[in-house]
Amino acid sequence: MNPDRLAAHLSVKSYGDFTLTDAVRPGAGLPIRPRQGYRVEIYRDRKAKLRLPMLSAAVSAERLFDTFLALLEPLGDEVHVVLESSHGAATDEHTDLRRSHIDLPVLASHFCDFEDLLTHDGCTGVAVLADRVPMEVQFDEHKLFHVYAPDLKPFRRVLRAHGVRRRKLLPLISEGEHLHHTTDDYGSAFRQFAMRLGVGDFDRVLSDGEW
Repeated sequence: MNPDRLAAHLSVKSYGDFTLTDAVRPGAGLPIRPRQGYRVEIYRDRKAKLRLPMLSAAVSAERLFDTFLALLEPLGDEVHVVLESSHGAATDEHTDLRRSHIDLPVLASHFCDFEDLLTHDGCTGVAVLADRVPMEVQFDEHKLFHVYAPDLKPFRRVLRAHGVRRRKLLPLISEGEHLHHTTDDYGSAFRQFAMRLGVGDFDRVLSDGEW
């Protein structure tokens, strides 16, 4: 694809009634057309002998952040948080920075302060874990949600309340060719976010690269 056609492709952010954030775009061949919805499956970790229900969801940009905050509520008043960064990474690897035992309202306030970073940077992700129950909400670099919990009903109610319905077939943008977008400013914002949360080793996180 020539540069002009690629630029035109990357400028497309709406597919029907589904709108992408700035974080990611489908590959030029468009093998997967983005759409809103969620799917349910079983997560298995044979080494840990773990079997846990999970759901994955794609939510249109205009309701994405509000849905994220609502998905956190079933986790309880005290949670753990992991910031995920691939800034400056030459491969698909990313750095995880963890903060344990933080009040959910305090964490949600920090998330609101960095809403633009969380929704539009293709190298920033976050995972929030319940304190005493095996429950986790991931808001990943593709701006998809992945929820792990013994009982998914509270999270499914949240999604329905935000107009997100279950689909038997829901290919996700991360499962096909795709491109991530970031900037030096987002890399700097991630470092500020890490400092705000008091997570460890944020000095290892560099900012570099964009599509």
